[in-house]
Amino acid sequence: MKLEIMDTTLRDGEQTSGVSFNAPEKLNIAKILLEEVRVDRIEIASARVSEGEFEAVQKIIEWAQQNNYIESIEILGFIDNNASLDWINDAGAKVVNLLAKGSLKHVTEQLRKSPEEHLADLESAIEYASSKGITSNLYLEDWSNGMIHSPDYVYFLADTLKDRNLRRLMLPDTLGILNHEQTYEFCSKMLERYPDLHIDFHAHNDYDLSTANVYASIRAGVHGIHTTVNGLGERAGNVPLSSVMGILSDHLKVESNVDESKLTKISRIVESFSGIRVPENKPLIGENVYTQTCGVHADGDSKNNLYFNDLMPERFGRIRKYALGKTSGKANIKKNLEELGLDLDPESTKKVTQRIIELGDKKETVTTEDLPYIISDVLGGTGLHQPIKVKSYALTLANGLRPIANVIIEINGKDYEESSIGDGQYDAFMKALWKIYTQQLGRERPVLIDYLVTIPPGGKTDALVEAVITWEYKEREFKTKALEADQTEAAIKATEKMLNIIERNHF
Repeated sequence: MKLEIMDTTLRDGEQTSGVSFNAPEKLNIAKILLEEVRVDRIEIASARVSEGEFEAVQKIIEWAQQNNYIESIEILGFIDNNASLDWINDAGAKVVNLLAKGSLKHVTEQLRKSPEEHLADLESAIEYASSKGITSNLYLEDWSNGMIHSPDYVYFLADTLKDRNLRRLMLPDTLGILNHEQTYEFCSKMLERYPDLHIDFHAHNDYDLSTANVYASIRAGVHGIHTTVNGLGERAGNVPLSSVMGILSDHLKVESNVDESKLTKISRIVESFSGIRVPENKPLIGENVYTQTCGVHADGDSKNNLYFNDLMPERFGRIRKYALGKTSGKANIKKNLEELGLDLDPESTKKVTQRIIELGDKKETVTTEDLPYIISDVLGGTGLHQPIKVKSYALTLANGLRPIANVIIEINGKDYEESSIGDGQYDAFMKALWKIYTQQLGRERPVLIDYLVTIPPGGKTDALVEAVITWEYKEREFKTKALEADQTEAAIKATEKMLNIIERNHF
């Protein structure tokens, strides 16, 4: 039997401080999660949050009905005299995740009700949902504290509700307090006591134990796991979908329907929509996860892949890279030269390696695409040939008016001029550039997929700004960077470098 994955990025993930998805973003994330990543279910909203949320839910429900996903769409509902259930019914949804109090403390101190009163409210809500054609799942909020301090209360609720019209019982570690031993023990007790119920586990990451706790819950035998993309969620977040897939496939040998090759795609989309950047060392999906920095490791990879493990980057839609910096050795340089189709004699390789180490000591970022420039400089060339040059540009910015860019580009000795307006100075520059590059010349346009600007710490106004831009061209990703006092100028220089890389056919 395959483990069921319910992703709650659009509900619990949106409880991340500062994160709010609009309706088109929610719809696109929902489509990718169900159609491409192929999670089994998604929780898309909390009932009665706002009018905008209602419209977003309606759009997702309309799409789900047309594509046979309606039973995979879930909404969090509350005990509120059926107002949540009416909201869900009006939106057209068919599954409610009903929020119950899973600890005695929450019932008596937050609701100020007796267990018997709360149970009666839950029974009434489940019956009302059923009358509206809505399937009920039950969240036992604060279940982890309930099992620690008031297990008799947890059993009191579940003993009665297991015989009601309930599809799933969901066990949240709401405050992220459990360790893996407690998780295994408590999940095992629930599974033994309620063998006929479908049981989910919902992990939070306050002690950085969410992945370990999911591992323990699956060992105990739970039927479903709740995740979020990139580990979004309240406080320290929920267990990341990518981390769950890693332990499922490689450690537990448990099957699911998820297509792990799509994890990087959904991670980047959610990163963009949420504004929450994925740390570079985030397991499985971080920028540096498949990058070898140490020269010894690169050398080992050249000798029967000595530093490979089961987390092969191709599984997740990535490729292995070899970083260039102060710990680089000749093996790192060789790997990057091979990627560019370049070859150097041993003495030249030694000189280039030394220059890269010097740059690394200065904390400068070096990319594979910088290598031709470094080689030209180190080996005393007359300068790397640049078929494309940004000869001149004028950028205007005025209050109440959209920015305008006038651009002159030299391509293989011939000048081309265009102008355009944009939403920002760099956007205006790019629109003018694409008029020349794609419309006048008919060239294929690369796609900008990430734009990162950094400055040295301290906030000095005269500090250099580094722009690092990630591009995709002919199904390959690469980065270009530039340093300038102004971030727009740095971005323009990085863009010029990108065009020259494409023109010199380094693909």
